[in-house]
Amino acid sequence: MVIYAIVCFAVAAVLGITLATLYQKGKLSLNLAAAHGVFAAIGLILLIIAAAQGLLTTVGIVALIAFIVAAGGGAILIFNHLTKHALPKPLIAIHG
Repeated sequence: MVIYAIVCFAVAAVLGITLATLYQKGKLSLNLAAAHGVFAAIGLILLIIAAAQGLLTTVGIVALIAFIVAAGGGAILIFNHLTKHALPKPLIAIHG
């Protein structure tokens, strides 16, 4: 299960880097953003399940906490986009 979470986070990371690059160029793909969010959410859910089953080490728990914080930053970015506010570049960098 942890391996599947890692794969999902890796795909989300590649999509996120692509999104950040597109945003710097003034373009934003909502389909790409949605795919990024879906892969990250699946990875997070799988990591939470692994933690609940006691399959994570201390490093895994720290990673889970970091991904939860990153999800919060992603939620703020989504909210800003949906309310037509500019996306704060420092938050984009921190989220990554």
